[in-house]
Amino acid sequence: MSKRIFITGGASGLGRALAERYADVGARVCFGDVDEATGLETLNKLQDSGATAHFIKCDVRVKEDFDAAANWMKENWGGVDLIINNAGVAHMGSIETSSIEDWQWIIDINILGIVKSCQSFIPLLKEQRQGRIVNVASMAGLLHLPNASAYNATKAAVVAISETLLIELENSGIDVSVVCPAFFRTDLAKNMRASNAEAERVTKRLVERSRIGANEIAEIIIDGISSGKFHIFTHPHARKAWYIKRFLPFKTFLNGIRKETRKLDERMARPERKDL
Repeated sequence: MSKRIFITGGASGLGRALAERYADVGARVCFGDVDEATGLETLNKLQDSGATAHFIKCDVRVKEDFDAAANWMKENWGGVDLIINNAGVAHMGSIETSSIEDWQWIIDINILGIVKSCQSFIPLLKEQRQGRIVNVASMAGLLHLPNASAYNATKAAVVAISETLLIELENSGIDVSVVCPAFFRTDLAKNMRASNAEAERVTKRLVERSRIGANEIAEIIIDGISSGKFHIFTHPHARKAWYIKRFLPFKTFLNGIRKETRKLDERMARPERKDL
């Protein structure tokens, strides 16, 4: 039987790349997204290629949307094998300049969206006694650069939720993974918020200048899931930095973060180049 997969934020960016790659190997892909027009466009592309696919409108801030997705999967495909909580947003800015409204916005999507997905799908997974939940966090959940307090905090929460689920579900037949990518070319910056124009400019340039895109990240994630990994790292240098943080004295690591921040500031001040 082909795998049955549900992906949030599946209409574009990394979510779409994951949907396309799973469809290419014969999986049945149901994806949710708040953008209905783009969702239907992606669905048409998948179906035109011969894939078994379904689109469902899913605003991750709405628990009923997840309930509807879980019910659809059970009624139409008999269940679900893999849930990828991919939908997320970014906010850049210091704690001092970030509004409470922006904090609430990113918490509702990046944290509570995953909580609501788990609450809707875990009963079905427990009934099946099998399945995997994959939560897309970020290296920002492990390595905390300045001027990204809200993003860092929510992605750290995704890592914490995933580690908690790993223990809570270990006797239920349900596996868990957490993905921690660094910067890559995606649509994240398009829908981001920032407390000032400079923070927005820097973030967008970091994303646009990345050497690796969503398709390559999707391949790495799929390989990690197939290998049964809990932590899935997509950038070797970021994984190395995390190891340094874990094993070196914190002051040494902090000095390294200061150095990297200065280098980043210098890099962003240079004229834009396409080969970085």
